[in-house]
Amino acid sequence: MIHFIVATHGPLAAALLESGRMVYGDLPGVHAVCLTDQAGIEGFRRDFSATLEVASAHADGVLVLCDMQSGTPWNVACEAAFNPQTQPPVAVVAGVNFPMLLQTDEVMMARDVDHAAAQLIELTQPTLIQAKPVDLAQTDDF
Repeated sequence: MIHFIVATHGPLAAALLESGRMVYGDLPGVHAVCLTDQAGIEGFRRDFSATLEVASAHADGVLVLCDMQSGTPWNVACEAAFNPQTQPPVAVVAGVNFPMLLQTDEVMMARDVDHAAAQLIELTQPTLIQAKPVDLAQTDDF
């Protein structure tokens, strides 16, 4: 089973989880870590480490969903992902959004965290769309 950490700048991670609970109810195995001005990078590093320890319990892997590539949440998550001593394995994905969070339910039963990451990206990409006007022309066909 894959567990998840949503790691973001500011309160976005907590807000995504709160919104997810509104739609789906409880999101088992999903945790939030927020980088705040008050705690700073070292505080985030400590919070992430503690959350990773909790998320790792009884998991085959931990998939970290970050708000953006190369920010502090990404960098800290990658430190864990690329450390060969990290167990269970960790994978990191940037671009977390609400549909991606809700799709975690579709990949949580995976056993390979890298496969789960690729599958989650594949499931989420079709949700990225631009609104276009709909042609409302009526036909004479009934």
